Formats: sequence, structure tokens, C-alpha cells
Amino acid sequence: MTVTVTAPNVELARRGYAALAAGDLAALHELLAPDIKWHGGVPEDGCQNRAQALAFIQRDDRPGLPGLVDVIDAGDDRVVVIVQPPAQDGETPPLRANVTTFRDGRVVEMVAYESPQDACAAAGIPSRRP
Repeated sequence: MTVTVTAPNVELARRGYAALAAGDLAALHELLAPDIKWHGGVPEDGCQNRAQALAFIQRDDRPGLPGLVDVIDAGDDRVVVIVQPPAQDGETPPLRANVTTFRDGRVVEMVAYESPQDACAAAGIPSRRP
């Protein structure tokens, strides 16, 4: 019998995406640190706290929710989260990714990247294709 050991932050990220898919804002509220930063490389240009992050998640102008493809342990309290954005006009966009940093079991930063390869490079780990 093979036992798979999952790093705690990998499991937290998976639970976060399950909560997102279920619309469980209370679970997301608990997972996100009050001072979370969520951005595309420039912290000042993104969400600066939990309230802003939750408001962004709840926006009505989004085409749908991204689907979780993979979560890769990157060490140092970080994971690379690979997602499939929803189809738009019948076209499936390329995979995207973020590097998510945890502190004390909560997300303190998410940095978005255009590709899983870019996110893995930023996290200092080898890229693996999902």
C-alpha cells in the first residue's frame, strides 16, 4: 500500500480552491490573512487586504471561476497553484499560475503569473507540466 504525504500548505491551497468552487466565503475569510497581498508582481497594484481580496473574488464581471489543475510544494511556506481560466467565446485560455505564500496557516501573499513555467521559475523550482 502506498501512502501519499501531502505538504500542509498544498492541502490548505486545495481546500481554498474547493471553498472557492463551493462559494464558501466564510472558509475563504479564515484562510486569507487580514493583510494579504494579491497582485501580479506589483503589490501596490493589487489587493492590499482580505476585504479587497474577497471583493475581487465576488466580482460579477468575471467570466467564471478558474479550475484547479495542480498545487506544487515550493518549500519556504510557498506553493505554486496552477489553474485553468474559464473558456471565453468558446476558446480555452492557457493555464495560469500563482505563487502563494502562507504564514501560520493563512495565505499572506499571492503573486499571479502568466504561465506555470513563470511561476515555477519565480519560486525557484523545476517546472512540471500538469
